[in-house]
Amino acid sequence: MSDYRQPGPAGRRRLEDVNENVTQTAEREDSRYEAVRSRDARFDGVFFFAVETTGIYCRPSCPAVTPKRHNVRFFPTAAAAQGSGFRACRRCRPDAVPGSADWNVRADVVGRAMRLIGDGVVDREGVTGLAGRLGYSARQVQRQLTAELGAGPVALARAQRAHTARVLLQTTGLPVTEIAFASGFASVRQFNDTIKAVYAATPSGVRAAAPARERASRAATPSAGIPLRLAHRGPYRAGPVFDLLQREAVAGIEEVSGPPGRRVHRRTLRLPYGTGIAAVEERPGRPRTGSGGWLDARLHLTDLRDLTTAVQRLRRLFDLDADPYAVDERLGADTRLAPLVAARPGLRSPGAADPGELAVRAVVGRAEAERLVRRYGKALDAPCGTLTHLFPEPAVLAGAEPHGTAGALAAALADGTVRLDPGADRDDAERALLALPGMDARTAAVVRTRALGDPDVGPPGTDVPDTWRPWRSYAVNHLRAAGEWEQDR
Repeated sequence: MSDYRQPGPAGRRRLEDVNENVTQTAEREDSRYEAVRSRDARFDGVFFFAVETTGIYCRPSCPAVTPKRHNVRFFPTAAAAQGSGFRACRRCRPDAVPGSADWNVRADVVGRAMRLIGDGVVDREGVTGLAGRLGYSARQVQRQLTAELGAGPVALARAQRAHTARVLLQTTGLPVTEIAFASGFASVRQFNDTIKAVYAATPSGVRAAAPARERASRAATPSAGIPLRLAHRGPYRAGPVFDLLQREAVAGIEEVSGPPGRRVHRRTLRLPYGTGIAAVEERPGRPRTGSGGWLDARLHLTDLRDLTTAVQRLRRLFDLDADPYAVDERLGADTRLAPLVAARPGLRSPGAADPGELAVRAVVGRAEAERLVRRYGKALDAPCGTLTHLFPEPAVLAGAEPHGTAGALAAALADGTVRLDPGADRDDAERALLALPGMDARTAAVVRTRALGDPDVGPPGTDVPDTWRPWRSYAVNHLRAAGEWEQDR
């Protein structure tokens, strides 16, 4: 006899728990439907909704006529919607929304897995490689992702490949065959089948349906770069981010040019299949406070298979997957921070395009980093203006200058003693950093904040109240931007 039919207290409690869960789910879905009715862009990427009568899934802010409630289903990911047989809406392009802010900051295995999948690990190493990096079995990873996100790692990676393919189809003139393999598909047939399933169109049809802006850029060859719009939710205070990048720029691998408000950040990238040069523009004018916006970018890649990885690294560098509504609401309730948040809505906590590089630079400083680039950096095959090198690899630095804290850090990065990749456990990484000779807690905190994207780091030895949790990294940035906290503190 099941627990639900037993007359004792345990059976009643179990039934009450089930009823409570059902009620909570219904209330949550009703709230999501209200977000759909109001076309609330704050929830773009947080969840997706599908319409059973049309077979289409959308982002919450889709401008189409709101469907009836009984025809709507909700999904935590685009991959889950696709796995249930729904295809992407051509009006709101739900595959192009910012990533989930929740998964971006979470430190559990699901959050770490999502960051690794975004970095292209499944495409390069398979599910076994993903599981190995997380320290779990492939079966455990499959079970946890499916239970929470409605799709396993293969489906999540497939949805990402489809998005990459659409970007290449609509912004470049590359042959379809080249796009298929550049997007990570194993065959042209698999590519064609996926595009048809996700977009209800052939690759040629997806290309023909490109918006006018993207059609205009299609004449550019890959050597001219791939134009992109890096979407973000809510307001984005770009000025302080570009200020920081300009102060930190290391000659040879980075530059920031142009007047404030219209600056361009350019840098070199070491990627799994080759190298790249990225350019990201600072958008002029006041930050948008409504539905969000984007940063214009252009990527020059020696191997187009690196597109997804390069985009994800730029998103982490510019903190584009943050949820400014949640951050500002929490910090704005604090008496000290309220006027700072009101003055700078959407202030971000910049990350790193290359976590290992950031860690070494945090230890040695800008001047020494420039010396390391000149002496040990790998020269680009095709320099672009002042961008001439890649930052030295850890193994090269460990072999050339093994002494001191920087040498110990480089050796630990090279042999895996210190892991700073998107799937690294933040606590484990910090402990490994602090075990290095000469490493101080303050530098380790910088690495945790920037290289590992931790939103809740309070600098050691400072009075950062717990009431600012879980956004202490953002709170410190507000104080710095207001001049109430020294930049090098």
